[in-house]
Amino acid sequence: MIAKAALAQFDDAGVIRHFWPMVRSQQHLDRIMAEISANPGLVLFTLVNADTRARLEERCRALGLPAVPALDAVTDALEGMLGQEAKARPGRQHVMDEAYFARVEAIQFTIAHDDGVLWEDWEEADIVLAGVSRSSKTPTSIYLANRGYKTANIPIVVESPPPEALYGLRHPLVVGLTTAPERLIQVRRNRLLSLGQAPETAYVDNERVTKEVQYARRMFADNGWPVIDVTRRSIEETAAAIINLYNEREAADPAPASIA
Repeated sequence: MIAKAALAQFDDAGVIRHFWPMVRSQQHLDRIMAEISANPGLVLFTLVNADTRARLEERCRALGLPAVPALDAVTDALEGMLGQEAKARPGRQHVMDEAYFARVEAIQFTIAHDDGVLWEDWEEADIVLAGVSRSSKTPTSIYLANRGYKTANIPIVVESPPPEALYGLRHPLVVGLTTAPERLIQVRRNRLLSLGQAPETAYVDNERVTKEVQYARRMFADNGWPVIDVTRRSIEETAAAIINLYNEREAADPAPASIA
């Protein structure tokens, strides 16, 4: 990213970038140096192991190549600000902690429970999104999953009511997504055109879409589910509002403490 930002300051710079991540040993570095020797250029590095970086700098000098330690100035400044010495531990930013594995699990769950699939598992979800077709349920679900929330979603279809399990969920926060009918028609028409289908069907009929949205809103109101209007919201804004609702509910109704 530093190289990309710096190159943006130059016109018509024909540069080929090579990227070697996770360099942990001198043997790995030696293999890389053979490639650098065959494709010489500026070397930007973030190695923190003293022996490995010394070997890199020595080899670059022998080849007559500039080698720039991209993190040194930032690390030095942080040492001064924090009053402690950097630990020089390679790969610390890539540590796979519990939060990482929780996100992976959330993403796997969310992908498997898209569009009403596997409703039998909804009780395991953190959040369930309900809304008519093309109301941003899937992209919002994926965004929430990347934040670590197991999210399922269900389309609300007048002719095909959702499974009864939706109304009895206790653990997940059920959120209704709604949007203005005219905006929904526009989105659906664009979707049909992108698929090469006729843009004038019942799927985009004004009266039908209006009744569909009203049906979903009544369902949300009857069940006391919070509702978010996504008409003028980005996916990020919608997800942020949902996370706020989730956190508010968790704060109001914390899980009981276990007793040993």
